[in-house]
Amino acid sequence: MTYSPVPELNLLKAFQDEHGYESYSECFGLDDWNDGSGLTAGWSKDPEFLARLTPFARATGGGSFYALWAAGDGTLPVVVFGDEGGEHVVARDVRELFQLLTFDSEPMVDHDGVTFYRDPDDEHSEARDEFLAWLQTHFGLAATDDPEGIVGAAQAEYGERFTTWKSAYLD
Repeated sequence: MTYSPVPELNLLKAFQDEHGYESYSECFGLDDWNDGSGLTAGWSKDPEFLARLTPFARATGGGSFYALWAAGDGTLPVVVFGDEGGEHVVARDVRELFQLLTFDSEPMVDHDGVTFYRDPDDEHSEARDEFLAWLQTHFGLAATDDPEGIVGAAQAEYGERFTTWKSAYLD
């Protein structure tokens, strides 16, 4: 059975099924594909809003989540929706999200922005090394120690467009 229409996410789902939910990046796990209950409960029930967003993963222990945004140009940037509010583009595509996951830190999301912080003394997730090897094998990608660079690039490319688009639906 296929998890999603996104091949990269299907590969990650197989990895997660083998290694466990939240085992390879702090508080991250793939959830039910396109479960819009979080969007309708916290953001909007407008069918046009929901039609361009596809929730797919948990981002934090508190209930923030990731969704793909159909940007209207054939691309699917990744957006985080914060459990205490705020919604921001964090990656230009799922491969960039995978790189963010290598930082092994849950995002801090509020109305003003999203940041990733990791104390140097924090232990890494149990299956992080396996995830890093998987990422290198499947996509030739290495871990990042600069999550703000990834988020900044995504914001530069999609941030203004996403803000303009969402303002038609959100207060």
